[in-house]
Amino acid sequence: MRGNIVIAGIGHTAYGKLPGRSTTSLNVEASRKAIADARIDKDEIDAVFVKYPTSGHRMMYGQTVAEALGLQPRIGGVWDQGGATNISMISYAAMAIEHGQCEVALVTIADNPRTGTRHVYEKGWGDDAVYGWFGTPAGYALIARRHMEEHGTTQYDLGAIAVAARAHGARNPHAQLRKPLSLAEYEESRQVVDPLRRDDCCLISDGGAAVVVMSRERAAAVGATGVPILGFGQGQTSWEVAQRPNLTTTAAAVSARTAFEMAGMTPADIDVAQLYDCFTIAPLMTLEDYGFCAKGEGGKFVRDGAIELGGTLPINTSGGLLSETGMPGMQLVIEGVRQIRAISTAQVAGASTCIVSNQGGIMTTHSTLILGDR
Repeated sequence: MRGNIVIAGIGHTAYGKLPGRSTTSLNVEASRKAIADARIDKDEIDAVFVKYPTSGHRMMYGQTVAEALGLQPRIGGVWDQGGATNISMISYAAMAIEHGQCEVALVTIADNPRTGTRHVYEKGWGDDAVYGWFGTPAGYALIARRHMEEHGTTQYDLGAIAVAARAHGARNPHAQLRKPLSLAEYEESRQVVDPLRRDDCCLISDGGAAVVVMSRERAAAVGATGVPILGFGQGQTSWEVAQRPNLTTTAAAVSARTAFEMAGMTPADIDVAQLYDCFTIAPLMTLEDYGFCAKGEGGKFVRDGAIELGGTLPINTSGGLLSETGMPGMQLVIEGVRQIRAISTAQVAGASTCIVSNQGGIMTTHSTLILGDR
């Protein structure tokens, strides 16, 4: 399969505060843009993969989106692995195409937690709040503190990730937050959950994003700029944070190993990375688990400027969840496609390979995607 299946179309809505927009309308807008970018008629799509909007689950939501688009897919439905869902859906689409279950797949996500149903999060989750549910920020804070205690990671190291994301986002006209951040400003930002500060935490965003997946031959025939999928993988844990035997190694290691083996590549072959950054500790640990540096050396890796534009491994070149949009993950895939197409606003010179990570829950699920023109 390696290289036979491509991402041929990408599209997204505006990101940020979009009052009055339903998740269905956001999915439709992003999908129409991706279909246009793929240079196909929408009736050529015979598979629709949709991520559940986390701000409001509904039965048969995938069919709702397909109907709104005027599609009658052969296969499709809704998936939920949190932020890891997007790459997982792309991998399912690629396998379905490879085995003749469909020919052209639309993969889409949309949510409106900023203006739609954010009150669900603010008020807690019913009885869970009473019985000690401490929430996502606290879970990541616990992991970050453990990493600091075991490996000497510092607040400065987390800040380096936030600063790099904001610098890249400032170059992106579509980013929700386009203001550069200095390390001094980062250190002055309020603390949310020790050791995480405001700028360690991703944005809350309305928006939608979509991609179209098809064979390399079909993309060439319609004149689309297809970016080959070289490898993908998944990994997950079923343990809650407090029950995990190790807080500083994640399922990203399993996911990346599978993707690298499929691609026939190693970390040394990667030019640019788009790493899920719901909180700054996440990309730091992903760099370690993916093998770009040894366990415990993530702090030094980011501190030395490797992740910045011009560094040895620039990451999140459109701003990531910390600056472009807090949407869970598809925007990272889209930026990976832009890098290989050489149209990013923070283009890495000569980039021919890109690795993308998606993550769900509190480092619970993980998906990895490797794109390239090899």
